[in-house]
Amino acid sequence: MAHGALLPIGGAEDKTAKRTVLSRFVALCGGSAARIAVIAAASAVPEESGGRYVEVFSALGAAQVEAIPIKARRDAESDEAVAALRAATGIFFTGGDQLKLVGLLGGTRLHSALHEQHAAGVTVGGTSAGASALSLHMIAFGRGGAAPQQRMVQLAAGLGLCAPLIIDQHFRQRDRIGRLLAAVALNPQLLGVGIDENTALLITAAGRAEVIGSGSVTVVDGGALSYTDTHAVKGYGVIALHDVRLHILTAGHGYDLNRRQPIPPASP
Repeated sequence: MAHGALLPIGGAEDKTAKRTVLSRFVALCGGSAARIAVIAAASAVPEESGGRYVEVFSALGAAQVEAIPIKARRDAESDEAVAALRAATGIFFTGGDQLKLVGLLGGTRLHSALHEQHAAGVTVGGTSAGASALSLHMIAFGRGGAAPQQRMVQLAAGLGLCAPLIIDQHFRQRDRIGRLLAAVALNPQLLGVGIDENTALLITAAGRAEVIGSGSVTVVDGGALSYTDTHAVKGYGVIALHDVRLHILTAGHGYDLNRRQPIPPASP
C-alpha cells in the first residue's frame, strides 16, 4: 500500500445534505487548507461533472479546488496538468466510465504523478467508475445477478493504487455480488470489495479500512478458496466456489487488509 489514504466511494453519494462521505474526504485532504484536484475524465460530460465537485468541495471549506481538464491523452502529458496534480493535497476522480478514465490516463505523465503524489501522502478518492479505477485489477464492465457466472465480468488494468483489491460500486443497488464473486474466482489472491451507494471505504497506509456512509461494504475473500471450476465452465454457466469468506460491513466497522480480518466497532 502507498502512503496516502484512499477513499473509494460506491457512487450516488450525498452532495446536498449531511455530505458525510465528501466531508470526510475534504478533512483527509487538509480541511480548510485542502487543495483538491478534480479529474472528471471518466464522465461523458466532464465540465459539468467536474464543476459540480468543485462547487461541493469549495462549499465544504477546501481552500482551493481545481478541475484538471483531460479530454485526450495529450492533456495528461501536459506540464500544466502535472503541475496542478503535484500542487494538490487531495485528488478526486468522478464517476462515468472507468475504461475511458484509464484509457486517457494510463501510462501518461499524469498517471506517474498520481502514484508519486499518493506515495508522498496525498489522499486519493474516487466515486463510482472513479472508485473501480483505483484497483490494479479493475472491473471494466459486467452484468448483475446473484450467482457467479462465466463471462459475467470483464477485467482490465486499472490505475494501480490499491493492488490487493478488486473494487466494485453501486453494489447492492445494481445486484453485483455475482460479478464480484466471479472476479475473485479469477483472482483468488485478491480481496473483492463491493461498495454501496452513499458509502465509502477509507483505506489507510497501514492497511486498515473503515466504512463510512449509509450503506454497506461487502468483502469477498478467496484466500482460502479450495475449489473452483471457472476454467471448465462453458458459455454462461454458473461457477462453483468452495470456502469463500464473505463479510458485510456497515458504518463504524473496519477491516484489516493485512490479516484479512473484519474489525467490529468500538464499544460505546
